[in-house]
Amino acid sequence: MGTNFGEIARLLDAQGVVSRRTHPELDATLRYLAGKGALTRVLPGVYASPPAASSLRVRIAALMAYEPDAILTEAAAASVSFWPDIKVGTITCAVRHRRRPQRGFNFSRRMIPDELVIDRPGLRYTSVALTALDLCETHGGDAIDHALRRRRTTLSHLHRAMELTADRVGNRVRRELLLDSRDEPWSAAERRLHRLLRAAGITGWKANQTVLVDGSTYCPDALFRSVRLILEVDGREFHSEPEVFEADRLRQNLLVLDGWCVLRFTWAMLEERPDEVVAMVRSALAMLAAA
Repeated sequence: MGTNFGEIARLLDAQGVVSRRTHPELDATLRYLAGKGALTRVLPGVYASPPAASSLRVRIAALMAYEPDAILTEAAAASVSFWPDIKVGTITCAVRHRRRPQRGFNFSRRMIPDELVIDRPGLRYTSVALTALDLCETHGGDAIDHALRRRRTTLSHLHRAMELTADRVGNRVRRELLLDSRDEPWSAAERRLHRLLRAAGITGWKANQTVLVDGSTYCPDALFRSVRLILEVDGREFHSEPEVFEADRLRQNLLVLDGWCVLRFTWAMLEERPDEVVAMVRSALAMLAAA
């Protein structure tokens, strides 16, 4: 049994988990160590060291050892692809056959087109585009915004994912959010600003286009390049970090000194006084066009 102890330690160090199915010769030792509390069962037949058993990395490794054909979905898929700091509670996954519920894991019988599955050694998960669409149910448009902001997917990929999963429940809301993303907002506040501009019939602007000023590149929330007007919007949460505050003010000063007119709006303005926001934008456009 001593030799088995060493092998189990080696496997835990390399993989984070040990599976009875892939190492049947260790079955008796695994059961013994689990009974002594030296190992924790994460899933049936899959064990980890007690300190590591609750970590996301080990839980995902346990799932892949337990069900190699499982496909990570939603927050779990986002955590390994484009959103590493997303909060993951229950690990959700798609499987071909019914699985008995397990604490901390949700198995869903769901067929996912091969085109929308990323398959890596020991890890399978939905593509960024499908993951962002899946997360619309819990995160609204924030998941789409986050994926676009990090340049991990494109609108064409999002539309393709929607096309390949056209019959899913909840697609009406997903389509609405995707339509709302046509100008590629990078945040909920930008999404609301873009919606206001479109509803008011204000054209001639682009979102998150690069502007080079004093050797630095900026991506304003909305840019009217022909008249050198920039619209910036603060998010729903106030950024109180000193470095963020300083960077925002420096950027705005450099843009103004470079000849840009900068209008800055808050979430409250967009939410509570949208008519005033639209009126200010119209006034700025008229003034700059006449200059």
